[in-house]
Amino acid sequence: MPQNARMTVETIYIARHGYRLSWVTTTWKSETGLPRDPPLAAFGVTQAQELADYFLSIPLEQRPTAIFSSPYYRCLQTAQPVSIALGVPIYVEHGLSEWYSPVVPGSGLHPRPASASELKAYFSEIDDSWQTVYYPSRKGEDVKECHVRAGRSLNRLLQETERKYEGKHKRILLMSHAATTIALTRELVGNRELSLRVGCCSITEVQRKPDGCGFIGGWEALRLASGAHLKEGSTRDWGFEDITIADGKVIADPGQPGSEHEVDEPVGCQVSGLSSRM
Repeated sequence: MPQNARMTVETIYIARHGYRLSWVTTTWKSETGLPRDPPLAAFGVTQAQELADYFLSIPLEQRPTAIFSSPYYRCLQTAQPVSIALGVPIYVEHGLSEWYSPVVPGSGLHPRPASASELKAYFSEIDDSWQTVYYPSRKGEDVKECHVRAGRSLNRLLQETERKYEGKHKRILLMSHAATTIALTRELVGNRELSLRVGCCSITEVQRKPDGCGFIGGWEALRLASGAHLKEGSTRDWGFEDITIADGKVIADPGQPGSEHEVDEPVGCQVSGLSSRM
C-alpha cells in the first residue's frame, strides 16, 4: 500500500476473551475436540454479554462494523453476543491466536484450530469469505516472536481489509487472548515496552493518529484494558511479567502428544502482493 494512502480503519477495539471454564474445573470438555481449547465458564458467558451490551450502548457511529477473532472457541464464544447485538460478521483470523511458548524439542507441535468454514458449524455468525492472512508457527514463539507475529498479522489484516472491503469498515473489533492482545496493542502504538495487564473481556481502544497512515506505531491509545463496562470489573488480569523465564528465555512447553511427525504448515503470511510494512 502506498505510504500516502488513507487507511479505511480509523478505530480499533481489542478485547480479550471471557473467563474460561478451565479456570473453574479440570474436567471441562472441548466443544471442538481440539486440545487446549476450553469454552467459557458461566461467568465468562455473562462477561461476553456485558461486552455486547456495552457496544450496543454507544452511538452507532462508534460501534465496530466487523469482528476479527482468534479461532479458539472461547474467543468466538465471546465474540458471538457482540456479533448478534450489532448485526456484524465474525471473521476468523489465525494471526490473532493464542500465544504458546516454544515447544520442547521432540515433543510435537502445539494444536491449531480448524478453518473458518469448519468453525461455522459452531458459530453461524462467522463469515468464512475472509481468508486467514497469517498463521503462527505451531512450534511456539518467544516473547519477541509473539510481538513480531502480532505486527505482521496487523499489517496484513489492515491492508487486506482495505483491499477487500474498500472503505466499509472504519471501526473493527479484534478478539484475542491476553498475550496476543498486549502484543497487538504494543505494535499499534509503537512501544514494545508498554506496561500493560489485560483482564477478561477488557477493552483497549486505539485511534489512528491524524498525521499517520495507519502503519504500525501510527496509533494512539484512548484506553488500555479497561474493565469499566463490566459489573465485576477487570478479572484474571495477566501481563508478560507473569511468564516463567530461565537463563533469559521463556520456559518451553511440551507439544501435543501424537503430533511429533506432523508438518508445521502453513506458517506466516498467506497474502501475496501486499506491502511488507505498515
